[in-house]
Amino acid sequence: MRPLRAGLVGAGFIGPWHVDALRRLGTVEVVALAGSDDARARERARELAIPRAYGDWRALVADPGVDVVHIAAPNHLHHAVALGAIAHGKHVICDKPLADTVEQARELLAAARAAGVFHAVTFNYRGNPLVQQARVAIAAGRIGAPHLVHGHYLQDWLLREDDWSWRLEPGQGGAALALADIGSHWCDLAEHVSGLRIVQVLADPATVVPRRRKPARAAGTFAAAGNEEDAQWVEMAREDLATVLLRFDNGARGALTVGQVCAGHKNDLALEVCAAAGSMKWRQEAQNELWIGHRDRANEVLQKDPALLSPEARPYARLPGGHQEAWSDAFCNLMRDLYAAIARWDEDRGGLPPTVATFEDALRVQCVVEAMLASAAGGGAWTRVDVAAQPERNTA
Repeated sequence: MRPLRAGLVGAGFIGPWHVDALRRLGTVEVVALAGSDDARARERARELAIPRAYGDWRALVADPGVDVVHIAAPNHLHHAVALGAIAHGKHVICDKPLADTVEQARELLAAARAAGVFHAVTFNYRGNPLVQQARVAIAAGRIGAPHLVHGHYLQDWLLREDDWSWRLEPGQGGAALALADIGSHWCDLAEHVSGLRIVQVLADPATVVPRRRKPARAAGTFAAAGNEEDAQWVEMAREDLATVLLRFDNGARGALTVGQVCAGHKNDLALEVCAAAGSMKWRQEAQNELWIGHRDRANEVLQKDPALLSPEARPYARLPGGHQEAWSDAFCNLMRDLYAAIARWDEDRGGLPPTVATFEDALRVQCVVEAMLASAAGGGAWTRVDVAAQPERNTA
């Protein structure tokens, strides 16, 4: 079989990591890149050694030499690019969030199903070996029935008033900021690891930095106005901090704090599941360790070591014990599973690896975030996650 051929739309912060992961697989060719204009696309394609460059994503999704479209563009483009790729019969791998609204996400799921193409969203923390270890252990009942799922996702890159990003631009990031950008990751991971579903939320978002200085020049994902005299002051309307209470479908309670204004927290995702016979906690910034809590004996810290992991989690640990694995390794694990699923898509569409989050999963997370926004708009009222029109997710 010839290698699958990938095309990348968007080459800012996350796009090159798609390319890195695909090249590590050795079975995928990255053949095309689409940027915001011809000059930018050619420059980035040259830097990443990608043979074809397009200044318009429409040309890339129409390219007959592209089998899989990777969407790493700003959020507001996800819906249009994914629809265009699906219309040309391409498989689609999209960064989160899938779309700006629940309605758009539902439209994309329906379109992908009707076209019969593979569809996935990069909730990449699923690719960590100790995340899979925790998921398998909890599903097997090793710590009993969960009654509390809590944690946080904290960053500090928007702490100052001169911090800027395209994510802050009106119309580019959707109705939510921190809740959609990093809260979506946490919510997917919480459901993935615990095996539970979030059914009600009570959200209290806040805008800690109400005015920001926007640089005169185009800003990437992480940027700052610095001392620019022509920077413009812009009023902020979306949340950069939020606390959320949660209720799960088995009656368990939960609590989540998300914030991008928390000094010293660079990419601090933490998730703990407390259950009848024990607890398990994983932190992204110490991702080679899984804390296991007990009542009647000493607590444990399980180190990432293939020899110590369950058979289901072992394949995600690519290096021997003592050899640290990191964010990019988990991202590569996810791409490995995605392309394994694509390779057998025409023959077997039911048995997806557990790391694969489909448009169904992404739609569910979109429903959760929308419920949080509705809760806040209602003055902090408990709000049900509306999944009435959303089908069952992949539970492989």
